[in-house]
Amino acid sequence: MRKGLLTVLCVFVCLSFLNAQLSKTNNNMVPSGKGYGIPATESVDEGAKGYTVSTGNGINYHNGPIMPNTVNVYFIWYGNWVNGSHSSDSATTVSLLDTLFGSGGIGGSGYEMINSTYGSTSANVSGNLILAGSTTNNYSNGTRLSDSAIKSIVSSAITSGALPKDTNGVYFVLTSSDVNETSGFCTSYCGWHTHGTISSSDIKYAFVGNPDRCTSACEAETNSPNGDSGADGMASIMAHESEEAISDPDLNAWYDSRGQENADKCAWKFGPTTGSIGSGGYNQTLGGKHWLIQMNWENARKGGCDQTKGGTFYNK
Repeated sequence: MRKGLLTVLCVFVCLSFLNAQLSKTNNNMVPSGKGYGIPATESVDEGAKGYTVSTGNGINYHNGPIMPNTVNVYFIWYGNWVNGSHSSDSATTVSLLDTLFGSGGIGGSGYEMINSTYGSTSANVSGNLILAGSTTNNYSNGTRLSDSAIKSIVSSAITSGALPKDTNGVYFVLTSSDVNETSGFCTSYCGWHTHGTISSSDIKYAFVGNPDRCTSACEAETNSPNGDSGADGMASIMAHESEEAISDPDLNAWYDSRGQENADKCAWKFGPTTGSIGSGGYNQTLGGKHWLIQMNWENARKGGCDQTKGGTFYNK
């Protein structure tokens, strides 16, 4: 994809292309973790009695687990995040995202509390998360990564002791702009989440690349609130993946008939902003910084995309 003379309108056309799940119509779809549904290979249980939050708000519960209590987030900075090939491959980007997920940031905010409208038969999502640790990886698997390589990177961080093994944590592999995820980064998705067995435990993890690798596909604006298009672009994608990893960690809890998880239903939808998108517009203030972060689907009041729990729905 070339940026060229793309207008803001064209940018959003490109973004809509990456939100590929919108074109899926099969009514027996399950999540892929990559923003689109895939056909179910066996019958899908459309809900269980005794769930602690309501269904029928445009999204349904399928009996799988959620992540309760305060969820720990771990960052694995993969590649060159000091003086990489793009200006956003830098310590500034790292610091900004540490601020977003650190104390006083997104965890416990009105925005993240939207996720507390989801639960299981035994617990609710708390809406609390916190950055609990981070480590670096200097290209251990090269610059072309497969999905299995992402799992290997997470496994290595845990088995080496660089990060603790935490079954109530989400591990983000964050790649600098010179690294490609070969299963579809920049063409089919901007980030994804899944789970797998690591050190005999069910571990949740996610991939998000520096969107400055493909600005027209994975960034809503290059003139961004914090003057760092990589960090600002990653912020919304990371919020998306964390919401889904917490409410649907094993891809079998909360999704709709098209296989869309909660954040998928609001992908690239921001609602009202202060300032214009494309000129540093933002819709959230978290950790003392302004951010442009997509809305999330509230599982209440018949359902809708919201900027804060109990706020006004903006399904656009």
